[in-house]
Amino acid sequence: MTDPGTEATSIGSEPSSQKQTGSEPLPWPAPREAWYVVVVLMVAYLFSYVDRQILSMLVGPIKADLGLSDTEISLLHGLAFAICYTLLGVWPIGRWADTGNRRNIIAGGVFLWSLMTALCGRAFNYTQLFVARIGVGIGEAALTPTAYSMLADYFPPERRGRALGLFAMGVYFGIGAAIMITGLVVQLISTMPPIDLPLIGEVRAWQVPFLLLGPPGILVALWVMTLREPLRRMTAQEKDLDQASFGQVLSQMRLNGGFYLNLTLGISLLTLLFNGLAFWVPAHFMRVHAFSAAEVAFSYGPIMLVAGALGILSGGILADRWRAQGYRDAELRVGLFSALALWPLAILVFQADNPQWALAALAPAIFCSSFPFGAASAALQLVTPNRLRARTSALYLLVINLTGIGFGATFASMISDYILRDENRIGDGVSAVALVAAPLAAWLLWRAMPHYRQMQAHTPTP
Repeated sequence: MTDPGTEATSIGSEPSSQKQTGSEPLPWPAPREAWYVVVVLMVAYLFSYVDRQILSMLVGPIKADLGLSDTEISLLHGLAFAICYTLLGVWPIGRWADTGNRRNIIAGGVFLWSLMTALCGRAFNYTQLFVARIGVGIGEAALTPTAYSMLADYFPPERRGRALGLFAMGVYFGIGAAIMITGLVVQLISTMPPIDLPLIGEVRAWQVPFLLLGPPGILVALWVMTLREPLRRMTAQEKDLDQASFGQVLSQMRLNGGFYLNLTLGISLLTLLFNGLAFWVPAHFMRVHAFSAAEVAFSYGPIMLVAGALGILSGGILADRWRAQGYRDAELRVGLFSALALWPLAILVFQADNPQWALAALAPAIFCSSFPFGAASAALQLVTPNRLRARTSALYLLVINLTGIGFGATFASMISDYILRDENRIGDGVSAVALVAAPLAAWLLWRAMPHYRQMQAHTPTP
């Protein structure tokens, strides 16, 4: 880890005016094309979170049918998904994305996770469902680090924050859509007995949402194929990294460990808290406030969709604005603000006795929980050389997703299952996570800020 007062270098970085093939400026793609790419990738991200989040609205029916505990359900949402999602994003997918055609990698991933989501609707025991969720994770591993790398070659640094923020809005559109669609479907089919369908066989009520929401993603995969793979923007030194080894990726991160380590751990804790909050809100409102599935769907769903999308886009815009004003740590300031604001709000959501107060706290909590992610992604791209971006992003995502997705829902459920021994106190489990995670995240992001400024002072990158 570097000290804030020492020089931290980034391999082969030059100002953004440097051309890939020489000293002449290389024009950036036309804004219309660049924003079209963002929209397509955002829709792909939306579908990934629809397929990922379906489970949160099906906790009750799946528990009843398969005889599971909250912790076992949380492992389906978390660890089953996160293991391959995180590991394969580093290798081999991260390597392919740093050297190959990123559009094709993303399209293949969208096709695979959509197919595996539909197969979740054909699972009849815990093992089959666990394996199908692993398959969803394998497909989704292809999207995020690859998209980060691709968008960094479509947008100059001063516009990356809002571009990555718009891309990441797909998370909240996806979760909101999954909650509303699945909640409505659950309400309609909650008393439906198993039925036999031609070519499919027996279908139980909880399997229907998977069968309905998985296949449309295949059309999105075809849409992704309409995109153009952008030219990679490399300086003269970065060309030497065409065959960069994974050791060079690790060396880049080690030399600048004060930034990479603190950023990654800080955002990991915010991801942990967000995933615990997002997954357990439906169950908490159904158990404690006696909401029906439809009531959850059309209260929580719109809040997630609107507040989450506005939060991550606002965070990216604010980071770009602060950067234009000369703040070299603009992106991390956004994360620090988010952590401090989220601390009391997340606790209030689960401790409020009145459901209206809980919903009133939920909107700003979702807004603040989404605020830092686009800006943090932009920070990572800004100080990482082109040929190392996808694998560096994949390592970053490995930690934050293995922590956040893998254990965000599980830590809360373990507290309620094994310490409090009451499923109706799942909200106390999430509150305990918030009590620790938010202030610790703020401290880590504050520690990352001087290292981030120092990297830019010595090694500005395109």
